[in-house]
Amino acid sequence: MALGERGGWDKSESRYCGVETDFNDDMPHLLSFNLSSGGFDFVVASLMDPNYRPSLMEKDIGGGSHVLPFAGSDLVLSPSQWSSHVVGKISSWIDLDSEDEILRTDSETTLKQEISWASHLSLQACLLPSPKGASCANYARCVNQILQSLNNMQLWLRIPLVKNDDDTTDFIPSVSTVTYAQILSWRIFSIHVYSRVRGDSWELWNSFRLLCEHHSQLSVALDVLSSLPSANSLGRWLGEPVRAAIIHTDSFLTNARGYPCLSRRHQKLITGFLNHSIQVVISGKLNHGVPSVSLDSALDHTGTNVESSQRHSLRPYLDYIAYLYQRMDPLPEQERFELSYRDFLQSPLQGHNPLFHIISDEFCTIEFSNYYLSFQPLMDNLEAQTYETFEKDSVKYIQYQRAIGNALVDRVPDEEASSLTTVLMVVGAGRGPLVRASLQSLVRLEGWEKTVTIVSCDMRCWDAPEKADILVSELLGSFGDNELSPECLDGAQRFLKQDGISIPSSYTSFIQPVTASKLHNDVKSHKDVVHFETAYVVKVHSVARLAPCEPVFTFTHPNFSTKKSNQRYKKLRFEIPSDTGSAMVHGFAGYFDAMLYKDVHLGIEPSTATPNMFSCCASSSVCFVESYFDTGLQIPAWFAIFFPLRTPVCIRPGSPLEVHFWRCCGSTKVWYEWCVASPNPSPVHNSNGRSYWVGL
Repeated sequence: MALGERGGWDKSESRYCGVETDFNDDMPHLLSFNLSSGGFDFVVASLMDPNYRPSLMEKDIGGGSHVLPFAGSDLVLSPSQWSSHVVGKISSWIDLDSEDEILRTDSETTLKQEISWASHLSLQACLLPSPKGASCANYARCVNQILQSLNNMQLWLRIPLVKNDDDTTDFIPSVSTVTYAQILSWRIFSIHVYSRVRGDSWELWNSFRLLCEHHSQLSVALDVLSSLPSANSLGRWLGEPVRAAIIHTDSFLTNARGYPCLSRRHQKLITGFLNHSIQVVISGKLNHGVPSVSLDSALDHTGTNVESSQRHSLRPYLDYIAYLYQRMDPLPEQERFELSYRDFLQSPLQGHNPLFHIISDEFCTIEFSNYYLSFQPLMDNLEAQTYETFEKDSVKYIQYQRAIGNALVDRVPDEEASSLTTVLMVVGAGRGPLVRASLQSLVRLEGWEKTVTIVSCDMRCWDAPEKADILVSELLGSFGDNELSPECLDGAQRFLKQDGISIPSSYTSFIQPVTASKLHNDVKSHKDVVHFETAYVVKVHSVARLAPCEPVFTFTHPNFSTKKSNQRYKKLRFEIPSDTGSAMVHGFAGYFDAMLYKDVHLGIEPSTATPNMFSCCASSSVCFVESYFDTGLQIPAWFAIFFPLRTPVCIRPGSPLEVHFWRCCGSTKVWYEWCVASPNPSPVHNSNGRSYWVGL
């Protein structure tokens, strides 16, 4: 049963909690006890007797070998039970990088047998034991071999959440400081956490996944211990393929009533995991003296009465996780609408993708017509439903209405309001929301409502009788200029007076390096260079933002310079916070910020985003410092843009990231090029616009 249902959430948004169990050859009883009595949703269970070793099996006289009886029957559970309620746990003793040849050979044989058996059982995932040391090449080689022929099953590599250096905010004990009782409860694995994993456990994961070529079916199961690294260090895991968080009972504190609870930092971590659809697994034994009254008769997290004879010893921990989940705020309507867009790649304006083409063959104007330069994407018209989605963005039109109203007040003195004619042109009217915003700004100003003339016409065929005082447009893309706003407005300037006002008056693009394993694998799945040299519009969610945004290209309107050029080049330098540790850069998230008029702005750049459009962080030191699980709220019309890297770049503390971006203009197209110069140079992506461009 899921962790519970909450107001404003549907069942598809429920989260699940499992339990790690010891080996038990009576699988039906194991499942029944933990699911029915315990209330857990699934078990992480060993599929093989831990005493099994291939080298100990007897060989027959003829030199052949018996069929190895390493597992029980697949008939003890139904296929749906195996698939829905069991995660296979690979034997923890295996060590494929051991110097002992017999152990190494036994480990490889056992690993392949167990995963093959799990695949036969149709399990959705298997939990791989953590590498026993810093060197894991043979282990990764064997896993990579398995992945090449694996079905849809996921492999979760168990990695302790450890970064034991000077930046840790909690004390991480060495083996010598751990009590004997703790060692017994933590079992063999937890001893390995402290005795063999030194420094940063992310490095261990990174080495393993690089050896496995970033395989999409290789994921992470994080062991959450009693001590947590810094917030910046934790933030890196947001962009990694984390599928499960294993919380040991020793990580829980005891509240005043004797029940298990978590520290505030652990609470924030777990709710962040739940928000990112990461499953929680409880591991260990009962370490808290739960009051006996709760054991005699108690309500579980689903509201069901549980008798003491059936009460699972780990139920208090499950109930606490359920309590954290049910206490989370329901998603706002906007976020619920955007759920299906999270981390989903969409090609931006480029002829073949109509979703983000703000284009129409219908034109409307106030004293002027809609203007849109004739370029290739004009052939693609948005569906009415897509227009309706964009038009639900009330914040954008409120900001435009404010900007237009302020510009009109500044443009026309009160004493001349009834006698002076002001021409306001709307460029890119679509179905008319900007026209309505302009009219509403006029209605709010007394005396203006009877002096407005509306002309409906195709601007490309219309000869304007006079020039405009105010030119209003909404041609902005996720990266500001990526939908040819500079080129469009440069052409429209012939209709604007020399002292006229352009709304927006300027806009700037921004980028920041991100870890985005899912996006990288989605691009890689196409198996070509073209997709790695294409920018994508994405509702970024499972990403780690590694550094504050930096400005890239700025355009100002109107621009009457005779030597103007829309080509741009920018060199950027990013510094990763020292306590983050090493991190993998899969690409760059791009945003924009537009100044509509004076102090009225519109944008999705995280630190200055328009309220209710994009709230990631208010701090200039990236959205980590104890807010590493904040979600990016964006309006549907403007998600971030993602520039991928063909080869991810690993950056280390104290090693800056140098990035180069170009906006190139040709006679028939506009395109971007980008590359990394340090710490490791990358190829220049999209050279000469060979893969991705916007046609003029």
